[in-house]
Amino acid sequence: MKRQIFHKLLKPEEALTYLIDHFKPRPTGIELVHLTECVGRVLAEDIVSPIDVPPFDRATMDGYAVRSIDLENASEINPVELKVVGRVDAGDKPRVEVLDGTCVEIATGAPIPPGADSVVMVEYTSERGGVVRIYRSTYPGENIAFTGTDISKGEIILRKCTKITHREIALLASVGIDRVPVFKKPRVGILSTGNEIVEPGEELDIGKIYNTNSYMIYAACIEMGCEAKIYPTCRDNEKELESSILKALRENDIVIVSGGTSAGISDVTYRVLNKIGKILIHGLLIRPGKPTVIADVDGKPVFGLPGYPNSALLVFNIIARPFISKMLCIEEECRKINAVIVKKVLGSPGRRTYIPVIVVERDGRYLAYPIEMTQGAISPVVNCDGYIVIPEDREYIDEGENVEVILDKDYRKVDLLVIGSHDIVLDKILNEISLKYKIRQVNVGSMSGILAVKSGVADMAGIHIVDEETGQYNIPILKKLNVKNAILVRGWLREQGIIIRKGNPKNIKSIEDFLRPDVRIVNRNRGAGTRILLDIYLKKISEKLGITFQELVKKIRGYTYEVKTHTAVAAAVAQGRADAGLGIRIAAEMYNLDFIPLTWEEYDILIRKDSISRKPVEEFLKIVRSEKFRETLTKLSGYRPCEDIGEVIEF
Repeated sequence: MKRQIFHKLLKPEEALTYLIDHFKPRPTGIELVHLTECVGRVLAEDIVSPIDVPPFDRATMDGYAVRSIDLENASEINPVELKVVGRVDAGDKPRVEVLDGTCVEIATGAPIPPGADSVVMVEYTSERGGVVRIYRSTYPGENIAFTGTDISKGEIILRKCTKITHREIALLASVGIDRVPVFKKPRVGILSTGNEIVEPGEELDIGKIYNTNSYMIYAACIEMGCEAKIYPTCRDNEKELESSILKALRENDIVIVSGGTSAGISDVTYRVLNKIGKILIHGLLIRPGKPTVIADVDGKPVFGLPGYPNSALLVFNIIARPFISKMLCIEEECRKINAVIVKKVLGSPGRRTYIPVIVVERDGRYLAYPIEMTQGAISPVVNCDGYIVIPEDREYIDEGENVEVILDKDYRKVDLLVIGSHDIVLDKILNEISLKYKIRQVNVGSMSGILAVKSGVADMAGIHIVDEETGQYNIPILKKLNVKNAILVRGWLREQGIIIRKGNPKNIKSIEDFLRPDVRIVNRNRGAGTRILLDIYLKKISEKLGITFQELVKKIRGYTYEVKTHTAVAAAVAQGRADAGLGIRIAAEMYNLDFIPLTWEEYDILIRKDSISRKPVEEFLKIVRSEKFRETLTKLSGYRPCEDIGEVIEF
């Protein structure tokens, strides 16, 4: 089977314009729905008010309906007395008329009786024996809501293509409309492809991943106001995929397929769509998301999204979403804010690059912190506030440049932003204070955490980097990086060691065994504290053997096999992809592995000085410094408190 080649690559706006011109998407029909069922729906017609609102002249205060002419010159020292000839409550019909020298007691919302032109508040009156004494004058129309002053009969109160929220519901109810003409929901069929895909809830075997895309795209369609249906995942089999797509097309207006859209031998989506329909687009000039395919099958659009979740969501948002919006008769507003990028980001010359970012507000301006996005990553989808775009003709955007952030969701200011090395104890503390405050946590490693605090983006970072020269943790690194806008709070100790398989079948006893030809290791990513610690051990071994460090690591199988977390190290050992790796004890225990202890590392908390007085930080430090927390650490395997836990360390 030959590889397919991409057709002419298009810019997103070119692709979208072409699709709209080709399909001319529009609503598929109109239906009447009850008021209680039209939230999120889109109006199919202008709504004209059948009544005036209010439908009668009504009192806006409790008091007395009067003729203003009778109260001329009324005051505290010159009160006017009127005879009370009746009372009108809300819902009543007035049965008396206000004549010269009389008034009617009235409740808020009650109709104004004939003859009255104003309402005097009860606070300015006193009544005895059917006569009310009034201590101030009124002007015509005072405390009266006249017929139609809010809405006039025949007025267009809502226009076609308005999306209905609780506000529109209130307006419709106020004029007595209970059946609303709305556009029919576009029906979207969703399915994923891939031999590796299993459904959430099923057991996950080696080589398998959970079906993320179907549920993600399903939720996005439901949020837009579509009727969506997930179809069973297809294997990489052309006949099976063809049958599934055709079934979905019979039952829906649009079909969205994720996976198998690239040009590889095993990528079948393109081949199937080319067989059953006409390929309109194959390849976008963007990164991520280049392997996108869109076809016309019997007059209906089939969107083939890339298999990686972040790529699939990006293409959905910039191509499928605006297309579907046309079928809903809505124009979704692209929300943007201006920000300053705090870290250099690289583009892809010739392709438009989308970089997910976290946005924080500092001193009246927005800062954008780019999130590293690897193929297949799902965390950027959750953690990012939006994207910045690097144009096709730029190689990078430099630190400090002004950028435009395309918001992927409503921006909400967080009370505490934590960026740094992951730790389960840190998780527990943040979970506790998240009951009171909005917390965001991004796990990217110690070095990235330090830089995030230094740049002013993060409030806090968990760090554990050992200095090669001194053997000390954290402080020497902070000095070398010239971090001056933060303080270091002493945290806790974590036991580092060699994670090995249960029973130690390779009889690994020390780091030196990593040099054996029958041992394969898994390493941590560069910049991680654990990676730095391993390199320190290896440099001592290289000196002992009289060879260079570079020569030594070439002898280690798996040295370049890098993962980003302690649990990823343990998973690689548990799944047989490695025989050993450096990590913390608790990660080994999570995967029921053996552990050879080597040392205790210091896990400290770096806090931005400007954040010290913030309530969430004060709450965090209160917990860390408590005796209860110290006792908790003592009981936790592979953890123990530092003697000076919670103290500020000068650097």
